[in-house]
Amino acid sequence: MRAQTELSFVTVQGRRLEVERIAGGVPTLVFLHEGLGSVSMWRDFPAAVAEATGCAAVVYSRYGYGKSDVLGEPRRTDYMHVEALEALPELLRELSIDEPVLVGHSDGGSIALIYAGAGNAAKGIVALAPHVFVEDVSVKSIAEAKTAFETTDLPARLARHHADVEKTFRGWNDIWLHPDFRRWNIEEYLPRVHCPLLAIQGFDDEYGTMAQLDAIAKQAGGPIELLRLADCGHSPHRDQPKVVIEAIARFVERLERGA
Repeated sequence: MRAQTELSFVTVQGRRLEVERIAGGVPTLVFLHEGLGSVSMWRDFPAAVAEATGCAAVVYSRYGYGKSDVLGEPRRTDYMHVEALEALPELLRELSIDEPVLVGHSDGGSIALIYAGAGNAAKGIVALAPHVFVEDVSVKSIAEAKTAFETTDLPARLARHHADVEKTFRGWNDIWLHPDFRRWNIEEYLPRVHCPLLAIQGFDDEYGTMAQLDAIAKQAGGPIELLRLADCGHSPHRDQPKVVIEAIARFVERLERGA
């Protein structure tokens, strides 16, 4: 039987954020979505992970996404730092969550690494296809996404998940394609990520190569597990859900044992 869920709004940095809470035990899993994600775009994955682990879960849409307040200004190159160092800590305080397990996908994985690497409390991190630096393949695929947004039904499909799909898409796409963003790099945070870390990536990821996992493995300051998946693109939780859920459940069980 699936755990009870509750959808509400929480004010963070003066903005209303869409938050879904799933009942369960400790630790609390906090899901951090991708660059075009939202609460609804996770689908039933958070509930399935909560069920497999017995943990409570929080899923939220960042500012400019989902049903949260609409983006009012262009994003800056440090938008993931702002989320990790300002918005996420405030959200956790508002929800009285002291030591979460952060489950981040793509941008969300990067935000989790910055958060922990800045000395904020985390019991563990699950990073799904995270970025720690910008690769040519990332820029190429994001440029292709821009073309798809302008020439296909992609806006209509995304509009089911976002209050203002144009502003959501441009906010993500424009900054990743800005020349200044090529210098974006968060490797300096990795040695200060001391909590256990599970990093997962597919061999067919169109937005990043295994160089991302290699950099994390070499530089992370705490215990690390790597899961490299065949027949898997940029969304391991959608392409290989059974394997990913089982891996997270084992990871959380080890966290609870202190292993």
